[in-house]
Order: sequence, then structure tokens, then C-alpha cells
Amino acid sequence: MAPSDRADCGPRGPVGLDAHGLDPEGTINWNLEGPTLISKAVENGEGFLSAHDVLITRTGDRTGRSPNDKFIVREELVEDAVWWGEVNVPTTREIFDNLRTKVRNYLNTRDELFVQDLYAGADENQRLPIRVVTQNAWHSAFARNMFLRPSVEQVESHQPEFTVLHAPHFLANPEVDGVNSEVFVIVCFSEKTVIIGGTRYAGEIKKSIFSVMNYLLPKDGHLPMHCSANVGPSGDCAVFFGLSGTGKTTLSADPHRPLIGDDEHGWNNEGVFNFEGGCYAKMIDLSEEDEPEIFATSRMPGTILENVILDENGVPDFHDTSLTQNTRGSYPLEAIDNRIIDSKGGLPNNVVFLTCDAFGVLPPISRLTPEQAAYHFISGYTAKVAGTEIGVVEPQATFSACFGAPFMPMHPSVYADLLSKKVAENNASCWLLNTGWVAGGYGNSKRIKIRWTRALLNAALDGSLNSIEFVKDERFGFEIPTHCEGVPQDILNPKTTWDNGAKYEATADNLAIMFHENFKQFASGCSDAVLSAAPQPLSE
Repeated sequence: MAPSDRADCGPRGPVGLDAHGLDPEGTINWNLEGPTLISKAVENGEGFLSAHDVLITRTGDRTGRSPNDKFIVREELVEDAVWWGEVNVPTTREIFDNLRTKVRNYLNTRDELFVQDLYAGADENQRLPIRVVTQNAWHSAFARNMFLRPSVEQVESHQPEFTVLHAPHFLANPEVDGVNSEVFVIVCFSEKTVIIGGTRYAGEIKKSIFSVMNYLLPKDGHLPMHCSANVGPSGDCAVFFGLSGTGKTTLSADPHRPLIGDDEHGWNNEGVFNFEGGCYAKMIDLSEEDEPEIFATSRMPGTILENVILDENGVPDFHDTSLTQNTRGSYPLEAIDNRIIDSKGGLPNNVVFLTCDAFGVLPPISRLTPEQAAYHFISGYTAKVAGTEIGVVEPQATFSACFGAPFMPMHPSVYADLLSKKVAENNASCWLLNTGWVAGGYGNSKRIKIRWTRALLNAALDGSLNSIEFVKDERFGFEIPTHCEGVPQDILNPKTTWDNGAKYEATADNLAIMFHENFKQFASGCSDAVLSAAPQPLSE
């Protein structure tokens, strides 16, 4: 079909799809807004509506990211900058070119394509113009939720610098195509292109661009962060690093501190800025009492709920994990009333590392020296508990460098050095916040109550915790407050909550040894000061 005969709709800019090697036969839907895309998704059978007119979608057997199917094209441009290994797995330009040709051919033959011209990065000086091309209205709506949406005038001059070609229903042949399965996510920096196939899990779209930003920003001396961020009444900014399930989204959605964003940010010379235009929150066990702002979004048209089960009345049952524990909600930042409108904040006063310690060893909150902060940032510790993954029957330590290793193309020391530099320049306070267990750990006690965690966090952020007496933990070296208003004093030092003191000592030593074993891979790139911040097992 000649371009002049094709039924295009929506506002478009000067760059056509031919710039990406595409010549579609069907309709091209340019930059449609959320409500239109959701209507089309329902019309096309890509999802259905809840009782509150929220789009409900299913991702099939891939209900989360596919880390074993993610690759970076190994080429001269990135050879010396990328930290190649199990996380940043190399592939060849030949494999990329072959699969990109197949993806192009596949997308060209669809009845419809959906194109979104968007931005990553709320700071205009670090903003990356991107384009997402997909076959599904649902995934186009997701991209529009998650990235920054340009005005009509901005669309007219939009020049995409990185493009995602998204073919969720196209399956690779691993024996022929040189990949590990039917799923592939491949980034090619020289072509400024990401190709995604074989998975309907929408998070791959945003995380691929996050990985691109994590490569680009350090080259200009700026720190990309897998963190949430908010701003206090006096304009004080706080960032919250943490792996999935540790509380990044929950704790940053504070009624007294407007939200900058819940997942991906940059820290430049002016302050913190969101990469995104939306949130992608975990929905498991969501309650109106504990997380009122996030709960409200699950009732707002425009939200997309992935793998969430509805009850007989069409209302989400967030306790039903029959499809997956990784149920998700995607919604634009406008769904949160208490937010920073331009998605930017000042230089951080507080840096908070979130961990969900299932062993019951780490305090609910502890204060870190700059060297300890660098050590824990590189370590990126949390724990998996029974039931979260097949085969997990007891707590397992998990370490993810920089609290986001799957998305960090460079060596963790690059990001840690930038963090240390910026913390020192801004004299920021650093905290380790355990949102998991004490009192014997998982299986022997309940998880720390959110209201206690919030009380400790608020005291840290408003400065009142600094006026309280602290004691030093002899094994981990950090400082623990002796009391905090609104929090039971007996939980602040985990050692005192265990019935069996000898078992506590053994468990704590075991965790310290796990830290040591994990850190060996990073030791050669770290200073003696950071290495000296490692926990010291007391039984040795």
C-alpha cells in the first residue's frame, strides 16, 4: 500500500517510520491519547474493563522481566564502557540485524501499528526523545503512561534519538536466531534501537529505555538511579533506592511529601529529575488503609492493571495471586494529586537504601557513613522469601548492585563513585531502612508494620532522628537509634527481639559472610575506605 493510500491517524512529527526501516501495510496510529488507546485495546480484544473502567490485561506466561533474554550488541562504540558478564550479556551485530529484519517484516504486515513519540527525562538538559512502535494499543497506552508526554507542538518537531520496535507476539526461533528462547530484548547503541519480541510483559519497554539512560548519563557526570523520590515541606528532597518489594513506591507516596516519581531518576548538578511520566506499582496486597493514593489509582480510568484478578463484581482482588505475585498497575503521574508538577526536585538532603531483610538481622533503620553508603549501594541487598519464586522454601539473600543491576550497563563502581561524590558535595545523610522482619525473621514474626517504618522514615527526613542517641552495631558498623516516637523501642535493635541469642549471632554472622562473598566481584574497583565498611562476622 502506498503511503498516500494508508489510513494514518493522530498527530505526527517530521520523522516517518521509514527512518526505522518500516513500510507498514496497515493503519498507523500516531500519538493517540490514553482513553482512545484503551478503547481500542478493548475493541481489539487485548484486555477488558473493570467495574471502574480500568483496563485489565494479561501477559501470558511471562509475568515479569526476562533477564536471561536481554542482550547488548557488542561493538566498538560500547566495548570499553559496558561491564560484560551475566547481567550485560553480549550478542553480535549479525544476530541483532537478523532479528530486527524479522521484527520489521512482522510489524509491516500488521493491520495496525501504534506509534508514540515521547521523552525520557524531565530535565530538558538530559531529556532523551524516544519513539515506541508496537502492534498493540495496550502497550502503546502503557508507553504513554510511563514516559513523558509531549505537547502537540513538541510532537510536530519531535526527533527520536532512541526507538523501541516492540513485537510482543513475534516469537524467535532460538536455534536459528542465536538467542536463548522465543523472547528477546536487544539494545544496539550504534543503531539507537531496542528490539523486543515474544513477551507481553509491558515492563520490558520502560526498563529497556531505563538501561539506555543508565548508559548515557554517567558519560556526562550525572547519576542515574533506580529509586523513588519526593520533596518535603521545606523543599528538602529525598531519594529511595530499593529492589522490587522493598517499598520504593509505597514509602515515596507520602501525603506530606509531594512525589517526584516512584522508580527511575537522574541526579545532575541542579538536583533530581524523574525519567518517567508515570508509575508502575506492584499491586499485591494493596490496601486503601496503607496506601491510599496508590489504591485510588486502581479505580481511575487510564490506569492499566496487569494480571490482576477481578471478583464477581468486577472489582480488583489484590490478594489473589493465582496468575502471579507480580501484579502491576501503570498510571500517569497526574493520577497522584500530591506530586511535583514538573517532576523535578532539588539536591537530595537524604539518601535512603531500602531492604526487606527476611533473616531478622538488620535494624528497622540505621545511619550510614559515606563509606558504608557506598558499600551498601554496591551490594544492593534484600531477601527473597518462601512463595515468591518456584523453589524458594526459606529466605534467600539477593544482591543486586546499585539496587538495579539488571539495568546498569556499566561497572557498579561507576555509579557508586558518582553517588559518593554527590553525597559528599551535598552533605546528604544516608540511611538503611529495613522494611522486612526482626524477632527471629521470616516465619517467626510478622513483617515490620508500615506505620512504624513511616514513623522512622519521617524522623530521619525531618532531622529529628539525628537528635536521638545512637549505638553502634558491632558487626555491621552502622549506628542504630535507641528510640523513636511512635515505634516500639524493643524492635529498634534486632538482637534484643530474638528469643535465642545464639541463633541470632549465627544468623547475623551468616548474613555478614554473604555480604563478603558477594562483594568479592567488586573489590578490585573499590577504595580501601569502602572495603573497610564491610560487615565483620564476630565468630571469625
